[in-house]
Amino acid sequence: MLSKSLKEYLKTMYVIKKQNGNVRVTDVAIKMNCTKPSVNKALHNLKTENMVKYETYGTIELTEQGEELAKKILEAYDIVYLFSKDVLGLESGEAEEQAEKIKSVISDNTINKMAKYVHKVLDLNDLDCAYDINNKRCRSCERRKITVKKDLN
Repeated sequence: MLSKSLKEYLKTMYVIKKQNGNVRVTDVAIKMNCTKPSVNKALHNLKTENMVKYETYGTIELTEQGEELAKKILEAYDIVYLFSKDVLGLESGEAEEQAEKIKSVISDNTINKMAKYVHKVLDLNDLDCAYDINNKRCRSCERRKITVKKDLN
């Protein structure tokens, strides 16, 4: 199991990949406001866990396993953020802080139940379709519906 900080590195690498197309140590260090040696140490640990492919001075590639975990981390953040903001009524900034803290310490089962509740309260859809944070198809479908709902507001 990856530590909280390694998950943050993985998530950051995924976001950079989506924004830039490729990921370099310098990009991660700048985005995370840390040193290149810190990034290299994290890369070594992530490579050991088969989350990334990386050769010194090369670009960083997420493995399929690494990319799936990064997506799951982002999904958990989205669900906790929506719950904090739209169900609990927290201001956006506070909801972001809470989502960042909570997402890495709650179980998939709790995230799944929270997602069903959020979607029910926000009337986004009926999640009796066996929603599961580990099920990529449903997650993508739900994200689209959340985006449409936000655009309507």
